[in-house]
Amino acid sequence: MEYCLITDALCKQYRNFKALNGLSMHVPQGSIYGLVGKNGAGKTTLIRLISGIQEPTSGNYTLYGVKNTDKAIYKVRQRMGAVVESPAIYLDMTAEENLKIQYQVLGIPSYEGITELLQLVDLTECGKKKVKNFSLGMKQRLGIAVALCGNPDFLVLDEPINGLDPQGIIEIRELILKLNRELQITILISSHILDELSKLATHYGFVDRGMIVKEISAADLDAVCRKCTRLSVTDTRILCRVLDGMGLEYNIVSNTQADVFGEISVTKLAIALDREHCEVKSMNERDESLENYYMNLVGGGRDA
Repeated sequence: MEYCLITDALCKQYRNFKALNGLSMHVPQGSIYGLVGKNGAGKTTLIRLISGIQEPTSGNYTLYGVKNTDKAIYKVRQRMGAVVESPAIYLDMTAEENLKIQYQVLGIPSYEGITELLQLVDLTECGKKKVKNFSLGMKQRLGIAVALCGNPDFLVLDEPINGLDPQGIIEIRELILKLNRELQITILISSHILDELSKLATHYGFVDRGMIVKEISAADLDAVCRKCTRLSVTDTRILCRVLDGMGLEYNIVSNTQADVFGEISVTKLAIALDREHCEVKSMNERDESLENYYMNLVGGGRDA
């Protein structure tokens, strides 16, 4: 697998506070990588480091195979666009004027492509309307358009749906999916709205106390979080024999508990276990969400 970003034991110290504590992560090319963590876990600090806004205290990262200490990192970073904390836009200008300013900053010789960018983020009808009169969702889409100036193939978004109304969230979601699927842009997105993130991400990195505690693909996470029936029995060895005979998939949790996947006939299972002198103590349906998975992984409060 090829990665557009790899971090290796990244640390960032602010006086007595360590925002990042040996953070290592791998963002596959072509993915939508969801960065999940509580407020203060280190998500924004990480984004500021890889965007070149700040330097790490120790550790390093590579962007498209180029290490951050290499002089070539400045050229490679041109392949990355970012919206960090809030969109970098001028409120007293129009959307088109904002994009022209960004073109000038990047040294792009002509304004060719600005019309297409405005179409991409659905802001072509704004005309001379100044950004200060935009809705929050429109400002966020403009911020993404600014980040896309120069045609980057890696986009970093810090809480892009924070504070948006339901319609604004849908618009940003559809834009992110379009950028990834149609333009093949790799996207790193941090969000505390886990239900929404689960509709986007192909890969996840779970951050806690400045470290990545788990990286997992969406496919593997779906397998972990899929619906099952949790059985508590007197003997899981007998349960295994019975489930094997019924052709059911299962996972042994402990000496007395197992998760059974797929549709099961409760009556048939209970009768089969009774014949083997195995008693069913309890039976509960389980359907673990991304939020539950996260909470079980890192513990603590519910503020992700």
